[in-house]
Amino acid sequence: MKAAKKVFYNTGFLYGKVVITMFIALFSTRLILKSLGTEDFGIFNLLAGVILMLSFLNGAMTVTTQRYLSFFLGKGEVDKNKEVFKTSITLHLIIGLLVVALLEIAGLFLFDGVLNIPHGRIETAKYVFHFMVVSTFFTINAVPYDAAINANEDLLFDSLSGILEAVLKLGIAYYLLYTHFDKLITYGILIAAVTILIRMIKTIWCSVKYAECKFSFGFSANYTLLKEMASYAGWNLFGALCYVASSQGLSIILNRFYGAKINASYAVANQVNSQMQSFSVMMVRAFNPQIVKSEGGGDRERMIRLATQSSKFSVFLLLFMVIPMLIEMPFILKFWLSNVPQYTAAFCTIVLMTSVVSQMSTGLKTAVQATGKIKLYQSVVGSTVLLTLPLSYFLLRSGYPAYSVLIGGLCLEAISLVIRLRIVHTLTGLSINAFFKNIILKVAVITAVGIGVSFLPGLFMPEGFIRLGVVLALSFCSTSLLIWNHGFVQAERDMVAGIAKGLTKKLSGIQVKFAGK
Repeated sequence: MKAAKKVFYNTGFLYGKVVITMFIALFSTRLILKSLGTEDFGIFNLLAGVILMLSFLNGAMTVTTQRYLSFFLGKGEVDKNKEVFKTSITLHLIIGLLVVALLEIAGLFLFDGVLNIPHGRIETAKYVFHFMVVSTFFTINAVPYDAAINANEDLLFDSLSGILEAVLKLGIAYYLLYTHFDKLITYGILIAAVTILIRMIKTIWCSVKYAECKFSFGFSANYTLLKEMASYAGWNLFGALCYVASSQGLSIILNRFYGAKINASYAVANQVNSQMQSFSVMMVRAFNPQIVKSEGGGDRERMIRLATQSSKFSVFLLLFMVIPMLIEMPFILKFWLSNVPQYTAAFCTIVLMTSVVSQMSTGLKTAVQATGKIKLYQSVVGSTVLLTLPLSYFLLRSGYPAYSVLIGGLCLEAISLVIRLRIVHTLTGLSINAFFKNIILKVAVITAVGIGVSFLPGLFMPEGFIRLGVVLALSFCSTSLLIWNHGFVQAERDMVAGIAKGLTKKLSGIQVKFAGK
């Protein structure tokens, strides 16, 4: 129960961050779209997508370092963690320099006919690209510190730093309304500055608080460990490349067929998806260290149980947000953005459905990482996801509408789920039948019934805030009842009830203490 409480409290910290940053980010997007206009907003997100696609190693290396730190924490080998961190620092410095070189070389070709950018904004786009390259270098070199925060489950600090970053970006959005300098260049400079500042804060915090992160001049690496981590990261790198290429490569394909304005629609869809998914991703982040530590401690049964629960809880949380969004998408977008880019509603709907399918097995991804046997998983699943690009090009070349490429991506994600289950069964002994009954089937039933109930107000009420409120209330109540009675097994209901009881008792004790004063 102690580990369950730690997951619960860490999830609480992360959800506090999500609620605050979600509203700030969504409001910031509205201001930025208004300040930059559809075309410049599309250009910025197109360049951001290129940067993300070419610096895909960041996510792969975070997973790698966190896995090794958490694994040796589970084994109780503190000295080994110090070696892991020092080796990771050296590895990321090398990677950062290589990525900067690759990005700058790629930039020579991207602006020479590859990207479809209006001629009058090409020079401006180049400046923004260089600012992004600089921030990417700092982001890559901060990966060991991010991994240390996650491995040590210090998610209160992570939440506070995330809120600070969101507030600073909101300040940038307001500033853009009043500046007379080129708004796109200003936005690029200030976003890079915020990224660097937040990374420096995290670096200082880790260097002070965690023994394995103590700063020392010079570079140190265990070369045997460096080789092992590099090999592990290499396969993570391949998997990350496939996922990023399927998303951001799709942005480039859409740009080639429809121009920069379609990138604004795709960017809004990804923004909505990111904010909705953050509710479930936070749950996964709270579970991940415990999953890896269980494997490191030799408790495979607990590792599989936690991985399954992580998948279940995260997708259930996602449904709380996705179901009302699917019903009221047109009204929400009109209220949020005022001027809604073409295809945005369709893009948002399909992207959210894809996230639900993906989230059903998110805990299993961590289980594979925990075992360290990732070659088969990354090569097969990654290659399947990568098929999004040729499929998208074929669909658009054949004259299908822009949203058809996202439908294709949804189908490939469903195929990936099946493949992922089979591989995880082979690696860990996970029961496919049990997973299907406990998660996939339950999610399908809860989603169908929840959408059916939430759709009822639209049959007799006009579009507006009153109907939105009714849909939100119906969706929350029906989804909660369905998850509690149909989604959870008795042991999970007992666990949630026990944690809630303990939290209520603690809060009551605090109230009595203050009342006594």
